[in-house]
Amino acid sequence: MIVCFTGTGNSLYCAQWLAGRLGDRVLNCHHFIRDGIAAELISDRPWVFVCPTYAWRIPRIFEDFLRSGTFEGSRKAWFVMTCGSDIGAAGRHLAALCRDKGLEYQGVLEVVMPENYTAMFPVPGEAEAKAIIARAEPVLEEGLRRLEAGQAFEPRRESPADVLKSGPVNAVFYRCFVRAGAFRAGDACTGCGRCASVCPLQNIRLEQGRPVWGKHCTHCMACINGCPAKAIEYGKISRGKPRYLAPCCTSEDQNITQEERK
Repeated sequence: MIVCFTGTGNSLYCAQWLAGRLGDRVLNCHHFIRDGIAAELISDRPWVFVCPTYAWRIPRIFEDFLRSGTFEGSRKAWFVMTCGSDIGAAGRHLAALCRDKGLEYQGVLEVVMPENYTAMFPVPGEAEAKAIIARAEPVLEEGLRRLEAGQAFEPRRESPADVLKSGPVNAVFYRCFVRAGAFRAGDACTGCGRCASVCPLQNIRLEQGRPVWGKHCTHCMACINGCPAKAIEYGKISRGKPRYLAPCCTSEDQNITQEERK
């Protein structure tokens, strides 16, 4: 079973790509996280966990989902992490997580996808995003080959800088940068409520037809990139930047898998 967490669709795209070739299914964990439901899942097929990279680690809310859930059947677990540049030393933390869960860690596949962190980094335009995705597909092909053969992913060499990024820097990032206070909806906002529906932490509510952000934010960028009216800004940092959703997504269904649509 392929279990996915996604904000703007990069990880969902990779999960669906792999599922289509493996003949497997994709489970989007959005509603488990949003509704505080501990997953109780069973699969005879190997577990493949697909998620974005947040400060060179898996997102904390996805790790919490994995730690709180039960995953029965197969004991082998592969990880696929999408990123804008690299995943640092995420692998050693995933290995520790698997040991805690009684799973056999089979490595992590690093897949560079279009940057979506509108609150900090430049975001590619449509043509550049397509080129980045095209370059990612051979990486997915190699990952597919290893999955089909039951082989662990090739170990990623970790430098001291990688260890630093996935350790102390990750902690500083969450403590100092992961805040929702700078999000605002401008005059273009139609009050459609899409931002509230895609937020995995139910951190957005509508007041008099306008979104208001609370204090529980994970910086998934689902709200700002998924707004149909492009009405949301993150202070001055996001002004003039493109908004990005992966090709598998629209602003109407960025947290719904193909299986759930059926």
